[in-house]
Amino acid sequence: MDDRIFRNAMGKFTTGVTVVTTKLDDEVHGMTANAFMSVSLNPKLVLVSIANKAMMKTYITHAQKFAISILSQEQKDLSAYFAGQINETRTIYFQWFQEMPTIKDSLVQMICEVHDVVDAGDHTLYIGKVTDINTHSGDPLTFFEGNYHELIKGNQVK
Repeated sequence: MDDRIFRNAMGKFTTGVTVVTTKLDDEVHGMTANAFMSVSLNPKLVLVSIANKAMMKTYITHAQKFAISILSQEQKDLSAYFAGQINETRTIYFQWFQEMPTIKDSLVQMICEVHDVVDAGDHTLYIGKVTDINTHSGDPLTFFEGNYHELIKGNQVK
């Protein structure tokens, strides 16, 4: 099977958009990730998939802690920035939560300790134990077929 066919098929699954951040030696590192999911309620576990070639893999492995910020519709530029799609240096004002950097005004900010690590092909799956969480109101930034999308309100199923 061709890699492009597989990527296109996986792009048909609509996801939210997160920024994964960590702090190592007083330096903040972040990357955009849409391969994120809830794993367990008891204990509270989440999973994020990180490409083996991404520097974030090294940072999380050493820090053993990471934060997940679930982005709102208004944060598309932050998603693009942390995905490396904007080639300029910006000053990001993080919201510090439990001594970890999170994206200010995101819908959810959660702090995780590395619970387990699973090698999976060309990615590494980090299962994080959620130790603290903040939530805020708003509409999520979504990703479908390689593009950002907004929810259309009023078409909700009851």
